[in-house]
Amino acid sequence: MDLTTERLVVRDWSEDDAEAALAIYGTTDVTRWLTPAMDRVTDAAAMRSVLQAWQQAQPNLVPPRGRWAVQRKEDGAVVGGLGIHLLPPFEEDLEVSWQLHPDAWGEGYASEAARALIAWAFTQDTDELFAVARPANERAIATAKRLGMVWVGETEKYYGLRLQVYRIRHTDVV
Repeated sequence: MDLTTERLVVRDWSEDDAEAALAIYGTTDVTRWLTPAMDRVTDAAAMRSVLQAWQQAQPNLVPPRGRWAVQRKEDGAVVGGLGIHLLPPFEEDLEVSWQLHPDAWGEGYASEAARALIAWAFTQDTDELFAVARPANERAIATAKRLGMVWVGETEKYYGLRLQVYRIRHTDVV
């Protein structure tokens, strides 16, 4: 799946993206907010292994689940990642997530890429998506609101963490 927006391409990850991905997932400013909690990736070899695992899993995931790179059209730079995953503990609800390199924060890339991914997800027999954020993650909460997601409440149901939950339904974007 490749999605294109005005400024971005959402595409599958490649092993060639290891350095760019490390600049995202190797940054404490990014990993401290991730759910589930993910340790900071410490080197390019480890990041390459993570990307390989993501690539191997991708063909076996039922759409719209998966992980994708967010690439800027202007210069081809990978500025972030997106994902759609089943939320624990019951694995019934789908979570949409976004992670951007701190240098790309404040440019509207997360909203632009996630909006395209959400629109695509709703063509894949999906009725609703959730986003979860740690209460202090003001950037993620603001992005969820910009995407038109509605606050559902706060819970410790997912990942054993106290999280704010937002939801968007297919009917919200039609």
